[in-house]
Amino acid sequence: PPAGLYKPIRVTDGYLYGSGQAPMKADGSYICGRAGIDMDRDAAKAAARQVGLTMLSTIRTHFGPLDTLDYLVKSLGMVNGSPDFHDYPYVINGYSELMAEVFGPEKGVGARSAVGMFLPGNVAVEIEAIFKLHSN
Repeated sequence: PPAGLYKPIRVTDGYLYGSGQAPMKADGSYICGRAGIDMDRDAAKAAARQVGLTMLSTIRTHFGPLDTLDYLVKSLGMVNGSPDFHDYPYVINGYSELMAEVFGPEKGVGARSAVGMFLPGNVAVEIEAIFKLHSN
């Protein structure tokens, strides 16, 4: 369930907007920690991939089948990193590579930003995304 007052998914004008997702594990807990302190860049990249899986699950739960999505438009990847950690694009590639695997290299690769910041609950990564829906 959402951790605050917001919709996990909003659909409008042929687009699906996904609120920020964190790397939820099967037991409902989150992958937490700061890249460069608590985890190396590969562990953070794996957390970003887990965010992608969490996002796909959220879309299926709150919207419907993934085959209603046409292509990924834009993603914002936020990494909980130490002040001297700079490999944010590398980390967010964990998510981007998953989207390319699921939707293919043309439809699964969209515009993207990858930034570092302090994240709520000390989650390792948070990602939000916009998808274009298939026209009916």
